[in-house]
Amino acid sequence: MRDTSVMVCGSPAEIAERALDLLVDGLRAGVRERGSAHLALTGGSSASALFTLLRDDPRAARVEWSRVHVWQGDERFVPLDHPDSNWAVALREWLAVDGGPGAVLHPIPVDEAIAGGHDAAWAAARYAEEIEGGLPRRDDTPSFDVLLLGVGPDGHILSTFPGTAPTEETRVPVLSVAAPVEVEPHVARVTLAPFLLAAARVIVVMVPGAGKRDVVAECFQTPLDLTRLPAQAAIRPNAVWLLEPDSASRSIA
Repeated sequence: MRDTSVMVCGSPAEIAERALDLLVDGLRAGVRERGSAHLALTGGSSASALFTLLRDDPRAARVEWSRVHVWQGDERFVPLDHPDSNWAVALREWLAVDGGPGAVLHPIPVDEAIAGGHDAAWAAARYAEEIEGGLPRRDDTPSFDVLLLGVGPDGHILSTFPGTAPTEETRVPVLSVAAPVEVEPHVARVTLAPFLLAAARVIVVMVPGAGKRDVVAECFQTPLDLTRLPAQAAIRPNAVWLLEPDSASRSIA
């Protein structure tokens, strides 16, 4: 359970700084090895500070963004103009600012699904086809160079929530998820399946603030139970958890 890297950061700003370093290194390695690289974004509050650095920090310019494919880790089943859209946040805070970085963008087709009268399962199936056809493979599994994650207060990652079946899925790379009851917003989701974490070059788990220290400690200190704590799927050798001191001391004591 503790076979993973933990970096202790002094503030949410430092978490974003270290995440940027890991992201730049991982994408540059992918471009160097294959001529292209693949990044999966996280939604929620964890991403905003990193988006600011990707937009403004000179280190981000070390990446040949024209060779990078940007994917989504998960999305809420809402239109692009809805305030709960993860993709809208990524566009507003990074990908569409001043013309964007020039990367190849792969949004989950939620807007297309809604416009066509389709459901979240339709969007998941379309995105699964795109993932299968567009990513390199490692151990016969689609492989991201960098996969960004946050952790929810209930221990969820991506849109895999406690008590839901997607944590057990090992074949279909993109899944539709019913609207969660305990976590807002209460809308259906489309998410990458957790089994993809094993094939990623590096997973960057950003947990700023002290509000999630108890659930992070549970993830590290209790036996593996992905149904109860899906975030435990990210405690693995190819992952780096970026924690503030209080969360780190409770988790790795």
